[in-house]
Amino acid sequence: MTPDARQREALRRLTLTVTRRLHGLLHGEHLGLHAGPGSEPGDARLYQPGQDDVRRMDWAVTARTTHPHVRDLVADRELHTWTLLDLSASMDFGTAQARKRDIAIGALAAITLLTRRVGDQCGVHLLSGGRVARWQARPGMSVDQIVAGALGQLKQAPPLRPGEPPLRLADALADLSRTRRRHGLRVIVSDFLDTPPGGVPDWQTPLRRMSANCQTIAIEVVDPLELDLPAIGLVAMTDPETGRTRHIHLTEKVRQRYAHAAAEQRSAIAAALRASGAAHLRLRTDRDWVRDIAQFVVAQRRTAHRLARHTVPRPAIPTRTAP
Repeated sequence: MTPDARQREALRRLTLTVTRRLHGLLHGEHLGLHAGPGSEPGDARLYQPGQDDVRRMDWAVTARTTHPHVRDLVADRELHTWTLLDLSASMDFGTAQARKRDIAIGALAAITLLTRRVGDQCGVHLLSGGRVARWQARPGMSVDQIVAGALGQLKQAPPLRPGEPPLRLADALADLSRTRRRHGLRVIVSDFLDTPPGGVPDWQTPLRRMSANCQTIAIEVVDPLELDLPAIGLVAMTDPETGRTRHIHLTEKVRQRYAHAAAEQRSAIAAALRASGAAHLRLRTDRDWVRDIAQFVVAQRRTAHRLARHTVPRPAIPTRTAP
C-alpha cells in the first residue's frame, strides 16, 4: 500500500470512528451546532405563555409530564463553515495517546460532520510552513474526502519565496476574514503557543473582529508535557519552530518555574479567547477528545436554548390612526 493510500485509509478510519463515537455519545441529540427556526425537531422544553407558538406544542411530552411543553425546531438554513487548521511545527508534538496534529485533524473531521447539511458549504484554511493553503469542499463530498482533500491541497501549496516573511496565526486569521466575508461559522484549531505568558497575543484583535461578524469557535490543543515537566534530570529540548536545541537540567526549581510560566500562558490564552468573543474548547492528547467535543456540542445547544427562552420579545410599535 502506497503512503497516499495508507493516509487515505487512516483518514477513513478516523472519520468513521469520530462519526460512530459522536452518534453514540450524543444519544439522539441533534448533531448540528445551531438551533433556531427550521423543520427538524429539536429539544422539548416548558411552554412559555405569551412567547411560544401553541402550534409547536408537544402533546406527547405534555401528557407524560402533565405540564405543557413545546418542541424547538433545529435550523435548516444554509451554513457556511470555514475552519482554520494550524499545522505548524509545534503541532507535531505529542507525548500521550496522539500528537497534537492528529487531534487537530480529528477535530476538523468532527466539526465537518457536525455542520454538514444539504446545501451547506464548508472549506479549510491550513497554516503550515509559514504559508496558508485554501481549499473548499464540493457538494456531495464525504467527511473523509473533505479532510483528505484539504490535506492534499497543503502538499500542493507553493513554498515560501526567498526573503518572504512566514505567516503567523494572526496573519492567517486576517487572511480568513479578508477572503471569506459571508457570515457563518468559523472554527480555529491551534495550540496558540505564540501567546506570551501574562501578555496580549497579536492574534486577539483579528479574532475579535472575526467573532463580531461570525459565530466563532476556538479549539485549543494541549499536550500534558506543555503544562508540567517530569523529574528526569538532564534533557535535550528542541524548539520545533526554529530547530534550536538546548540541554536543560530539570531541577525542582526549574520545573516549578516552567509550570508557573505554562499556567500563566494558558491563562493568557483563555483570557484572550474570552475577550475576543469566541467559544473556547480545550482538547488534550491524554484525554478522550471525542467525548470532550460531544460534551461541548451539548453545552452549546443548551446555552442556545437557554438564551432563546430568556429572550424578551420587543414590544410592538403602536400605530396612530387618523382621526
